[in-house]
Amino acid sequence: MIDLRRLHVLRAVAHYGTVTAAAAALHFTTSAASQQIRQLARDLGVDLLEPQGRGVRLTPAAESLLAHADAIQARWEQAELDLRADHGEPAGPLRASGFPVLISVLLAPMAARLRERHPRLAVRIREAGVPESFDLLFEGETDLAVVEATPHNPPLGDARFDQQPLLDDPFDLVVPADHPLAGRGRVDLAEAAREDWIAPLPESPCRPHVLSACGEAGFTPDIVHHALDWNVTAHLVANRLGVALIPRLAHLTPHLPIARVQCTGDPHRKLLTCTRRGGRTRPAVVAALAELRELAPTAVA
Repeated sequence: MIDLRRLHVLRAVAHYGTVTAAAAALHFTTSAASQQIRQLARDLGVDLLEPQGRGVRLTPAAESLLAHADAIQARWEQAELDLRADHGEPAGPLRASGFPVLISVLLAPMAARLRERHPRLAVRIREAGVPESFDLLFEGETDLAVVEATPHNPPLGDARFDQQPLLDDPFDLVVPADHPLAGRGRVDLAEAAREDWIAPLPESPCRPHVLSACGEAGFTPDIVHHALDWNVTAHLVANRLGVALIPRLAHLTPHLPIARVQCTGDPHRKLLTCTRRGGRTRPAVVAALAELRELAPTAVA
């Protein structure tokens, strides 16, 4: 019989990449986590980890075992939902996570609507970046995450997560109010090729979208300033320090002397809803997803 607790430690090693990181996430010591995996290997009679440089990597046997482990976790998630079902009425806690812009325009309104329509449902919102949201889902600390699609996300076919498209968030070119492009209904980004640019910080998931949009327009932007917060970017633009691409979901400080101009080529980022595999049918999650789908079209109008 496989000890599911030891199997969970192996899943954590695969998710976090190292035994040390997995141990920290599970509140184990590294030696205790290693002992759990060694005992699991002895129980099964196979090697699960092998040396790789100064670290370790999963063996083919471990990879095969993980495919079954992820399926077991999804079935367990569904079993819990079935046991706790209350005639389909959303009730109990619902934990949701997302980054700041999404909380402001989607998750907060979603929570307010759910409170009115389902008084037995208690929504708890947590601000989290994209990688952290996947960690929270894996750890069972959140039930629903809204994330941005990035090249670093788990693949859409990852057996641990159920990722579904929610909406496309267009990027607008933001320029000073008196800029020659400010009065245009739509602009080709190539017309801003010689401008100074304000771009997201290198660690921002939006930075690749900005660079890709400029590259498709045929130029590499001259990035003079970097910012993480979109309102900081907007203030830099307002002071004529450059132009920027800003997603339409970002609500900027009112009355700034700036203009948002739509772009040809439709540069955008994709936003996804994500649950643990098997968790999407929980009544509370079903209700939350229905609210998000209703809110999404008007959020980018």
